[in-house]
Amino acid sequence: MNRNANELAYSAQQIDVDDDLDDIVAGLERDQKMISPKYFYDERGSQLFDEITRLPEYYPTATEIGIMEDNIADIADLIGERASLIEFGAGSSIKIRILLEHLKSLAAYVPVDISDEHLLAAADGLRKDYPHIEILPIAADFTQPFDLPTPSVMPLRNIVYFPGSTIGNFTPEGALELLKVMYHEAKEDGALLIGVDLQKDVRILERAYNDSKGVTAAFNLNMLRHLNRDYGADFDLDAFRHRAVYNSVDGRIELYLDSTAEQTVHMAGSTIRIAEGEAILTEYSHKYTLQSFAELAAKAGFEVRQVWMDAERLFSVQYCVRV
Repeated sequence: MNRNANELAYSAQQIDVDDDLDDIVAGLERDQKMISPKYFYDERGSQLFDEITRLPEYYPTATEIGIMEDNIADIADLIGERASLIEFGAGSSIKIRILLEHLKSLAAYVPVDISDEHLLAAADGLRKDYPHIEILPIAADFTQPFDLPTPSVMPLRNIVYFPGSTIGNFTPEGALELLKVMYHEAKEDGALLIGVDLQKDVRILERAYNDSKGVTAAFNLNMLRHLNRDYGADFDLDAFRHRAVYNSVDGRIELYLDSTAEQTVHMAGSTIRIAEGEAILTEYSHKYTLQSFAELAAKAGFEVRQVWMDAERLFSVQYCVRV
């Protein structure tokens, strides 16, 4: 795969491996062992997540696409002309295509993702279909501020785009910090277009994260495969099982990898002991009410200007402006 100068320059912004190792080991040494969900997303993890989005039990993707398609004229009017569209966590190109096909005179599309192989492959595909749009991918950890590329056409405003329900993967404190990064990248007169999953019947939620084909289980276990290959760990994948449960107190789905045996894992010079039955927490997926998300966004400097939902109020797409 050929890379242009912009791609080479911005892929250099990938997070430092030593910092990653410190982060992972620290999480595994906690009383409640945990690994950040950002380590789901190597190339295989990104592919598995794309497969999850097509499962019948997993309502967020199809519901969000329906909301986008039904309201795209209003969304495009709010974004306006000659915007720079900055997508945090760019994965599947399905949703972004809805915007690319309807936004007027887009100055640039800037996909940002931690998995650079998946990111650059998706960017190449989009360039073929939208040759009139300048596409400037950045491989970076979007939870930290990063430098934006300079498009050939100066944008009138920045629109940060964060589809899916990924904001729910962060604790309230982490979500606030991420929204502050988005506020920074949106810059003056910018805005945020974001997908927010809503609270609903627990049975719908637990089915969505325990699919009958086991794709979510494979996605969860692939995190350990990623750590073994890229970070020198020696997890035994056969000694873990996927589990997803709803925590009604905190209003969130929780994903775990349960150890089926007493075992020892080595990583970065550290020895991590894991008891039989002990669980590693790999993901939160918080579900919001309209009011709770508006309050969170306000703490980061955003005001929710418009909300679109499906008829069953399972999911929302929200347009937030800097204030």
